[in-house]
Amino acid sequence: MLMKKNAAAAASLFLCLSTLIPPAFADQAYARVNPTKEGSDLSGDFVFQETEQGLRLSGTVSGLTPGKHGFHVHEFGSCGDAGKEAGSHFNPHEAKHGYLPEDKLHAAHAGDFGNLEADSTGKASVDITLPGLKVSGNPFAVAGRALIIHEKEDDFSQPLGNAGSRVGCGLIVISKSTAS
Repeated sequence: MLMKKNAAAAASLFLCLSTLIPPAFADQAYARVNPTKEGSDLSGDFVFQETEQGLRLSGTVSGLTPGKHGFHVHEFGSCGDAGKEAGSHFNPHEAKHGYLPEDKLHAAHAGDFGNLEADSTGKASVDITLPGLKVSGNPFAVAGRALIIHEKEDDFSQPLGNAGSRVGCGLIVISKSTAS
């Protein structure tokens, strides 16, 4: 009987302490963006990593037309119907359209990442920090949603930036990475 009580106490202590110890792995998410229409060679890989400053998004894409392209997280994790099944911009707090890295969550959709700028070869890269967003576990989590690249530049007009059709789409999925 004493052994059972000691085992139960040890298990309880372990569970309590395990919530205080930092995890050996840090949450991150990944999106592989593919074309929404046949005949395009668009391809991109993006990583979302939680940091103290917010969610860091980095990655590259090729196969775009040269110039600026709207770049957003959309509300649903589906790329069907040429990306239209991804729904609208991710906007759980019903903010106006803006630019999240500068406007912050109080003044921009949670999915408003601005524009990617493709060079003359159609390549673009990004490395931005998105304040207030998380990989998972809160209302501003991106996992399970779609990362969309639009045909045209996001001009930041209301309500969605006038960026045209969706030329690239990728599902944002959780992965694990060894914490540094």
